Amino acid sequence: MVIVQVCVGSSCHLRGSHDIVELLEKEVKDAHLEEEVILVGSFCLGKCNRIGVTVTVDDDVYTGVTRETFRDFWRDHILPRVKQEG
Repeated sequence: MVIVQVCVGSSCHLRGSHDIVELLEKEVKDAHLEEEVILVGSFCLGKCNRIGVTVTVDDDVYTGVTRETFRDFWRDHILPRVKQEG
């Protein structure tokens, strides 16, 4: 099971956390990974960035996730974990 935690605190909210949550939900559903990926919202993760949203994948923290960088983030940091777990 891969746990993906999206910051929805005020800073990340203003930088598009709602969009990132929607993109994650869509990718998880489209890839039929509902049993492998748990999506969780969180208040401030303490890693605010000037650009984008902070997201943790299991215990690793990633900053600066945006709509534009989401596809690479999904491919590089989430899918490999799912495959590793499976």
